Amino acid sequence: MRKFLVVLDDSKECLNAIRFAAMRASNTGGGVAILSIIPPDEFNHWIGVGEIMREEARDRIHAHFEVFAKWMRDKQGVDPELVIREGDAVPEIMGQIRDDPDIGVLVLGAGTDNKGPGPLVTQLTRNAGSLPIPITIVPGDMSKERLEAIT
Repeated sequence: MRKFLVVLDDSKECLNAIRFAAMRASNTGGGVAILSIIPPDEFNHWIGVGEIMREEARDRIHAHFEVFAKWMRDKQGVDPELVIREGDAVPEIMGQIRDDPDIGVLVLGAGTDNKGPGPLVTQLTRNAGSLPIPITIVPGDMSKERLEAIT
């Protein structure tokens, strides 16, 4: 089964990327893998404190994921999987694509402010020609109705 890989983070454009991935998976018989990445600099403290912070980060990710997973199951009939990795975002995304051969499309949300589409979109599109899968970039301000129409 082909999976759509989408990155779960705190950006508002992440919502449209998740919606798009779920709708496409539902309409094409695919799956969704939601990747959340814990940056390494969050734990540059004493070992004990770092472990507590790591566990708190994982708890936040699971709570955030469950909100989206419930919507996907209830509204789209898709049961997403959660993957949590630690490290720098781009290498971890590439690692997940490499580690899971069922991933067929990377779905990213593009920011809408004047700073550009966001660091992930910028970094990954620079190397798009050498990626093993296509990237779908979903505008962060696209309406839910428009997403439904194109998926």
